[in-house]
Amino acid sequence: MKTSNGTFGRYLFRSATFEGMADCHGIPSEEYINLYRTLAENGVKKIITGCTYISREGMMVQPGQAGIDSDEMIPHFTKVAACVHEYDSQIYMQISHAGRQTSSTVTGMKVVGASEKKSPYFMSKPKALSIGEIDHVIESYAHAALRAKQSGFDGVQIHAAHGYLVHQFLHPYINNRTDEYGINKGTGIGDLFLRKVISSVREKCGDCFPILVKISASDDLPIPFSQSNFSSLIQMLHNEKVFAIEISYGTMEDALSIFRGKSIPIDTILKYNFRYKQDSQFSRRLWKLMILTFMKKRFVEFREDYNLSFAELAKSLTDIPIICVGGFRNGIAIMNALAMRKTDYVSLCRPFICEPDLIRKFDVDEHYISKCENCNMCAIMCDSTNSTRCYKR
Repeated sequence: MKTSNGTFGRYLFRSATFEGMADCHGIPSEEYINLYRTLAENGVKKIITGCTYISREGMMVQPGQAGIDSDEMIPHFTKVAACVHEYDSQIYMQISHAGRQTSSTVTGMKVVGASEKKSPYFMSKPKALSIGEIDHVIESYAHAALRAKQSGFDGVQIHAAHGYLVHQFLHPYINNRTDEYGINKGTGIGDLFLRKVISSVREKCGDCFPILVKISASDDLPIPFSQSNFSSLIQMLHNEKVFAIEISYGTMEDALSIFRGKSIPIDTILKYNFRYKQDSQFSRRLWKLMILTFMKKRFVEFREDYNLSFAELAKSLTDIPIICVGGFRNGIAIMNALAMRKTDYVSLCRPFICEPDLIRKFDVDEHYISKCENCNMCAIMCDSTNSTRCYKR
């Protein structure tokens, strides 16, 4: 056993993790506040909140999502930032619009997207945002970021990954627009929307307010985001001089490929998932035969550090700090990735659900391996009304 003198606290982020701890108005509960207090008091120095919606139109389908869509939210999030700062930790709010990856039954509004292209998983055919509506959404990002700043947050992370609205504009497979928000022929990606979001946030919050961006390096869509697309995106973010770039993977079309794992909890999926939920035992058995076979064909099994090669490529293209998320469980593997300069920081999601005190354990013994079993239960249960927790502890 040996100490690393707080090294892990300096180089580990808590990656955005859905909480499911807000009320129907998006107001964070005491459980939400206590979650972030617990992380901070256990030595997590860099925290990114779960996906926080910028408008009701942009809500996710999962119950209990927090929102930063009005000034009335500021006092509630002020409590969150304050409790984290008590322990000299930093907290960044992840802000997002779901775009086509939601349902009008949840938002009470028409589903919108970068284009009219329907998501095979979410099923709703979106209305393509008009130029005027795009301007309004961009303003909503800026106002959300300003509210985060006024609440005392240390910065924001723009969610440009996992198939949500920003990602929909970026992705050539989804974005078939023919106006200025379509695919840039020079870069091969639809970068104007994200560039305007960044610019608008800076205009509202000032140049010194940190803007992080989370991106998906690739995905499992029929025509995936290519290495060339990824390189263009890194170059664009380099030119925009964002504070940091977090490298993730995938879209919610194949959510299990984002976080991966050792199994598919099919019974839990059939009980809680908004798309596959079945009430009778007979229908569950029938769907198991159909869905499980389909899922297994697309299931990507867990392996350590599975986004690290993308982070290494990003580092070769920019001097902006790179954060890599995905598959880090071993203290030594984390230290090696940092020492070999394959990434500047590492972020963790499920391990902190399982062990909020994980950084303290790494600092005592860098050979420590997280107890997270990658069972996927915490992720699947986000579709339920339960708040996020570990189901194996």
